[in-house]
Amino acid sequence: MRHPPRSILLAVAGTVALGAGAALPVMTAQGATPACTVEYSVTGQWDAGFQGAVRITNNAAPVTGWTLTFDFANGQRVTQGWSAKWSQSGTAVTAANESWNGSLGTGASVDAGFVASKGATNAVPTTFRLNGTTCNVDSGSTPTPTPTPTATPTTPPGTGDAPPRLHVSGNKLVDADGRTRRLLGVNRSGGEFMCVQGRGIWDGPVDDAALRAIADWKANTVRVPLNEECWLGLSNIDPAYGGVNYVNAVKDLVARVEAHGMTPIVELHWTYGQYTGNSAGCADVHASCQKPMPDMQYTPAFWTSVANTFKGDPAVVFDLFNEPYPDRATSTVTRAWQCWRDGGTCPGIGYEVAGMQDLVDSIRSTGARNVILAGGLAYSNDLSQWLTYKPTDPTGNLAAAYHVYNFNSCASASCWSSTLAPVAAQVPLVAGEIGENTCSHAFVDQVMKWFDDRQLSYLGWTWNTWDCSSGPSLISSYDGTPTAYGTGLRDHLRALDG
Repeated sequence: MRHPPRSILLAVAGTVALGAGAALPVMTAQGATPACTVEYSVTGQWDAGFQGAVRITNNAAPVTGWTLTFDFANGQRVTQGWSAKWSQSGTAVTAANESWNGSLGTGASVDAGFVASKGATNAVPTTFRLNGTTCNVDSGSTPTPTPTPTATPTTPPGTGDAPPRLHVSGNKLVDADGRTRRLLGVNRSGGEFMCVQGRGIWDGPVDDAALRAIADWKANTVRVPLNEECWLGLSNIDPAYGGVNYVNAVKDLVARVEAHGMTPIVELHWTYGQYTGNSAGCADVHASCQKPMPDMQYTPAFWTSVANTFKGDPAVVFDLFNEPYPDRATSTVTRAWQCWRDGGTCPGIGYEVAGMQDLVDSIRSTGARNVILAGGLAYSNDLSQWLTYKPTDPTGNLAAAYHVYNFNSCASASCWSSTLAPVAAQVPLVAGEIGENTCSHAFVDQVMKWFDDRQLSYLGWTWNTWDCSSGPSLISSYDGTPTAYGTGLRDHLRALDG
C-alpha cells in the first residue's frame, strides 16, 4: 500500500556495490569428531566492507550458553551484527549468544551474521573457539567446555495461547495437529519507512499495551512491513535505527506478537534500486519507496539473514515482497511474469532484479521451512498467471498473497471468482492487505464475505493513526479506538471469534 505523504529526511549516501560471496570451506583434521565446528562465509562484499556469517555446531555435551571467539588478521572490524552479541577488541572478535538462542544440544547448530569494514585484503580467520574449546580440529582429550550461564528470556506478558506452528497442506494452512488455520488480522506499518527517513524504527507504540489492543479486536495475525537497508544496516541508515538495533527491534516485536497468541508475518516492503519509469514511487536509489521488483544486490542477503533469524520458529510467516509491479515497466504481461519469477535483466527496470525464485532459494538455503507468501503483479492485485509462474519450493510451504482495495482493477466478486478461486483451489491464499479509501467499510465488507465463504485469510491495512482520507487507517488511537473504516474489520473479527 502507498503511504500518506511524509518528508524524506535521509541524506542520500554513495552507492555501494555488494557482490555475492560463496561459503568458504572449513578444513577439519582427520580423526574423531571435533568438539565443535564453525563454518565461516563471506555472503557479500564491497570496496570498504563485507557481510559475513558463521554457523556454529556443538558436537560435545549440551550447553546453555555459548561464546565464539576468533581473530581477524587484516584489520577487519565488526561494525554490527545479528543473532549474537558481537564485540571486538583489537583483532579479537567475540560473538556471545542472545537470550533466545543460547541452548545448543549435542549436534545442534546456530547461525549468526555481521557486517565489518575491511582493507585491500580480507583473509579468513584460521582458528575458532567455542567456550574456550578450539573448533574444527580433532577433539582428542580436550575437556568438555563448561556451560556459560545465559540470561533468562524476557518474553512480554501475553493474553493468548501460543500461535500455531504453520505449514501448508494442499490448499490450506494447518497447524502441527493438522487443523486448518486462517490468518485474520491487521498490518502494523512503520518499520518500512521510519528508519530510512531517520525518524525512528516504529510509527507509534508497539509495546505490550499496543499489542493487547490488537488482540482485543480478536485479530490472530499481525503483518510487519520491513526495510532491507535498515535490516542490513547499510551506510545511509542512521545506526540508531539500522543494523543490530533494527534487527533486535523486529525480533522484540515478533516476540510480543506471539506472546499475545498472534501469528507474525514479516514482510519486505521497501528495497534498494533506482527506478524512474512508469508509476515510479520515487527517483531515489535507496529503499525509500515501493520499487517494481526487489533487487539482486541486497534482497537475497536480506532474506538469508531474516530466515536465519527466524528459522527456528515455524510460527513466523515470510512475505517475500510487498507489491510487485513489473507489469508497469515491461512491454508485455508474459515478460512481466517472467521477470516476477526469474528476475535478472528485466525490460524497463535499470537494476538487476531478484525474482521470486531467487528469494525462495535464499530462504530455503538456510534450512528454514517457514511458510512463504508470494504476491503477484499489479501491486499484488493480479494473480491471473500465478499458478503458471509459481516458484519451486522444495518444502511445499508456499502460499499466494493478494492485495485488494476499492480502487484496484480486480475489485469485484466476478474478478475474484475468475482469477482468485483457481489459485485458492491449489494453494493457500492470503489477502495480506485489504482496505478502502472512503473512510467507510462497505467495500471491505464485500471482500471479507467473499473470503469467508471460501475460508480464506485476510488482513486490514493499517493499524496506524493516519487520516483515513489519505490512506486506509483502522484506528484513531493506539488503544484500539477504530475509525469508521476500522469499525467494520473490528466488529467482523469479533463476530467470527464469537
